[in-house]
Amino acid sequence: MRSKLMSSKARSSLLAMLFSANFLLPVPALADYSQNDKTKVFIAEMVKKHQFKQADLEAVFSEAEKKDSILKAIARPAEKRLEWSGYRKIFITKDRISKGKLFLEKFKNDLLRAEKTYGVPVEIIAAIIGVETRYGENKGSYRVIDALATLAFDYPPRGKFFKSELEHVLLLSKEQGFKPLELTGSYAGAMGYGQFIPSSYRSYAVDFDNDGVVDILNNPIDAIGSVANYFVKHKWHSNEKVAFQLNPSDKVDHSSLINKKLKPNYTVRDLRAANVLLPEGLSDAQAAKLQKLNGKLGEELWLTLHNFYVITRYNHSHLYAMAVFQLSEELK
Repeated sequence: MRSKLMSSKARSSLLAMLFSANFLLPVPALADYSQNDKTKVFIAEMVKKHQFKQADLEAVFSEAEKKDSILKAIARPAEKRLEWSGYRKIFITKDRISKGKLFLEKFKNDLLRAEKTYGVPVEIIAAIIGVETRYGENKGSYRVIDALATLAFDYPPRGKFFKSELEHVLLLSKEQGFKPLELTGSYAGAMGYGQFIPSSYRSYAVDFDNDGVVDILNNPIDAIGSVANYFVKHKWHSNEKVAFQLNPSDKVDHSSLINKKLKPNYTVRDLRAANVLLPEGLSDAQAAKLQKLNGKLGEELWLTLHNFYVITRYNHSHLYAMAVFQLSEELK
């Protein structure tokens, strides 16, 4: 499933041949997405824009299946249906912490090298992989082509986005020599240890073990480097904190300062001026926001900083970012 990354004409020709051969698979008698009008338009675009062979794409989409379970899953993601108390129970568990510490020990040198290279703490890298796939134990069982075709052609709210990801997975298959019908992942088409969607795979995945192969599907070392690279590309600030739980004074009402959006809307200086009791040692110019979470023991007030926002670039949810942060703290 992996192929060497070379730039020679001979290698390019070989990849093209492999790609074509990978696509020429038996076509079932009852075609599915190949007969869909939206698919036909998409195939024509791919032929014109990227010089794919129409027959190859028709062979793939004739085997692609619409999955109602995918449509149900994307309509009710945990990030939207759970409060923090319920969400935390899923990800901050003794089992996940224990396995995380084993992961840290097993890949200690690779994680330290990633931290030194990219400036992202080893615990943050491990926590991402822990939250996403339980350190590689659950990388998803949906065929990526089914997931992306279903969402591109039968999920109007985000059809444009997933159509782009469908384009990326076909290009990724062409570049890496993958068989697109064999790629598996999440219901949203995310793949590998760190659950990269196809566009992220193409943009941020790296060959961290220097074996000439960019493999985040089955190689945890490449996954470690790729997660760290993703954060750097999204402007992670080395040696800066992520978040703090605050103990607000009963005499000060902070409700007007609470920000429900992901991006920080204040600076540390702004919040101090508003009489928010913040930890010492923070730069006045740091981007910051206040947010409330409904925890097991009631309402929690948190100060989240720039790096917390960077974690939300991986998954656009403050619950997700808090799970990654708190798991990383448990792994220290």
